[in-house]
Amino acid sequence: MKHIRFPLFAALLLASATPAFAADCYADYKAKQDNPLRLHYGVAEVSGDCTKDAARSQLEQRLGAQGWTLLNIVSVFGPDGLAQRKNSAGSNFLRF
Repeated sequence: MKHIRFPLFAALLLASATPAFAADCYADYKAKQDNPLRLHYGVAEVSGDCTKDAARSQLEQRLGAQGWTLLNIVSVFGPDGLAQRKNSAGSNFLRF
């Protein structure tokens, strides 16, 4: 019975070590459009890994489809960071 308990305990321990927001990941970013120059700050949901690299690859495609160029990913964060960024993102809050 001890052999069964340890793997189960280890699996539960690893599952609980996953960041709480792994399923809910967001990125704030800056983007631009040319002719005329337009800049915007936005917040977008990111699927998969909650990293700047994952956010960059997803947002380059989403923004590019609408004629925007991603300038940079400011940060990635969980749902607890949404409220403080909502006003700054304005109409670009969860738009892309």
